[in-house]
Amino acid sequence: MKSTTQKLTTVCAAVTVAAALYPTLAAAQAYPTKTVRVIVPFAPGGGSDITARQVSAKLSEMFKQQYIVDNRAGAGGIVGMEMAAKSPADGYTILMVSGSFSASAATHRPAFDPINTLPGVAEFGITPFILTVHPSMPAKTAKELIALAKAKPGDLTYGTSGVGGLTHMATELMLSMTGTTMVGVHYKSTGAAMTDLLAGQAPIIVGSLLPIVPHVATGKLRALAVTTEKRWYSLPNVPTLGDTIPGYAVELWFGTMAPRGTPQPIVDALNSAINKILQDPDMKKNLEQQGMTPTGGTPQKFNERIQREYQRWSTVVKERGIKVQ
Repeated sequence: MKSTTQKLTTVCAAVTVAAALYPTLAAAQAYPTKTVRVIVPFAPGGGSDITARQVSAKLSEMFKQQYIVDNRAGAGGIVGMEMAAKSPADGYTILMVSGSFSASAATHRPAFDPINTLPGVAEFGITPFILTVHPSMPAKTAKELIALAKAKPGDLTYGTSGVGGLTHMATELMLSMTGTTMVGVHYKSTGAAMTDLLAGQAPIIVGSLLPIVPHVATGKLRALAVTTEKRWYSLPNVPTLGDTIPGYAVELWFGTMAPRGTPQPIVDALNSAINKILQDPDMKKNLEQQGMTPTGGTPQKFNERIQREYQRWSTVVKERGIKVQ
């Protein structure tokens, strides 16, 4: 049996541990008590920005505190990602980003290691990229575009959301699998690339559905293919790129992350809130009207996707010799 001294020692140790944990637990239970900064590592107008503003508005309603979007574009998302990674791990700075996160991490390989310093909190949903061209392009199908690129190697130009971003990587994967060559024109965001795309200056993009669909509907742009394995419900007449390039498939996800070390109760609170938001009929309908399928899920499931895609894009970077200038 334990002596009285041993019992007292055990009790004191437990009290010490509880006291050390209390401030963190108390802060998590009260979260949030002030405005939360939501960093979007791209300029306004792109899919990440559009989605972040919708989810932030719902989080503001749910938590009765303001979630304010802060656009910090640059270096394929690295500028905003680094700012989030170096912020206090207290839940008052979070990152909302797309699948470009894994692609940029693979391409830039920044010193702060985004894959391990910005763990996932919750996935919002997935949507396809769309292989899109300006109407001035003679190609009416993906097959015709690839044939045109083979006939004129290096003559065609395509836009991206930045070197190492997912629009860049998805295009490079397409070029690699078809043995074709095009010249990339790199912008700070999909929104910025859209301006030249609509003007026919960089007339090809493998871009996110959210900002592109409205222009496809008005005839200002032409959709050739979606990048998901199956045809997308909101574009039933648009074939998959895999129909032309067997095995090609890229999903664009959107989600939120928090600096490493953010208390688990806060991570759980945000994850739970986002999952509830995604089940809200109005929010679900709104996202689906924009072409996104809400997913949600656990932080673990989201982090598994992030790691899986990081490995995939690291392979593409190596095979294609992609380097940040």
